[in-house]
Amino acid sequence: MRTAALSKIERLARPLIRRLPPKQIVRAHSWGRREFLEALKDELPETQYDPPKNLERELWCIKFRSPVMNAAGMFKDGECYEMAAKQGAGAYLGGTGTWNPRKGNKKFGIKLPFTIYPESHSASNWLGLPNDGDEINSKRVAQIKRIADCPIGWSVIGSPDLHGDDQLEYLVKGMKSYMEAGVDFLEINESCPNTSHGKPQEDDLASRLEYIKKNFLDKRQRNIPVIVKFSNDTEVEQLPALLDLLFELGFDGVNFGNTSTDYEQIREMIHSSEILFYDYYTQTFGGGISGRPLNKTSLELASRAAEYKKQGGPSQEFHVTRTGGIETWQDIQDSLDAGISLCHWYTGYFHNFGKHGHGIYKELFKGIE
Repeated sequence: MRTAALSKIERLARPLIRRLPPKQIVRAHSWGRREFLEALKDELPETQYDPPKNLERELWCIKFRSPVMNAAGMFKDGECYEMAAKQGAGAYLGGTGTWNPRKGNKKFGIKLPFTIYPESHSASNWLGLPNDGDEINSKRVAQIKRIADCPIGWSVIGSPDLHGDDQLEYLVKGMKSYMEAGVDFLEINESCPNTSHGKPQEDDLASRLEYIKKNFLDKRQRNIPVIVKFSNDTEVEQLPALLDLLFELGFDGVNFGNTSTDYEQIREMIHSSEILFYDYYTQTFGGGISGRPLNKTSLELASRAAEYKKQGGPSQEFHVTRTGGIETWQDIQDSLDAGISLCHWYTGYFHNFGKHGHGIYKELFKGIE
């Protein structure tokens, strides 16, 4: 398969790519990522894999085949649902979507800047929310044929191209379009650092969530759960206030976290052979960092959130999910032991795909019965 060939070429080419000037390394990685994802759209596993039955769980009256699924940002426009379902994903998450189509970021002639730090099991991206827009993608979702009871969720965000009331109005309009298209759950992204307009999600959080409660949660035509995703850089001290707000307003879950922009702290976890390149990327493009360096902080945030919920949770069913640094079954087991209901992976997914191809979930769950 073409993706297997591209993965092999990338691994073989790593020593040569590292000799290039930093700008050319970013150009090569950015191009390679786009080519790989395009190839992935056209592939399907030869056989369908179903996870062990003991991994099934029911959350919000939705059956998840396992506690592991892709993170937002992997399949932005509804592509690869059939592939993910046949691989054995516990669920499928599309987006992050905005009401209006976005082409994403471009700088120094590099489209959708991305790079990997393979020795550190990490990556950086400054993509800028490229997607075809909620109107188009909600229509695509409505046409998806479900496979093996694999639920569909969608990640949404207030478009950085809109401001004030318009941003919130069209965010809710997008959420309604996905609800009408039949998605099983929604995730509101309050954690994206990768837009050219900065971080529009940082201010007036309570006002935004109150607007969503009034204009979406209170008017839901069916019981579609809505969870809110916060940054991996959220301070532990903020957790009680954030969770109390979600409990009070009637949200159904929380996800910690996303990529990180704590460049100095993460720099300590970057392999010495990749430090200079890491410094170039973060100083030139910024963006968010993903992968293994986020494992400890995402687990701590999600674990503390799960513990806080136990001490006096809301009246509605509420679940804690986790994104960041998920790579092995042990990472997932640590999450389950801490009371975390679902794990989303991205960089860890691609690291494992490079080794196991479409057998990625079968390999992940090996020996678990």
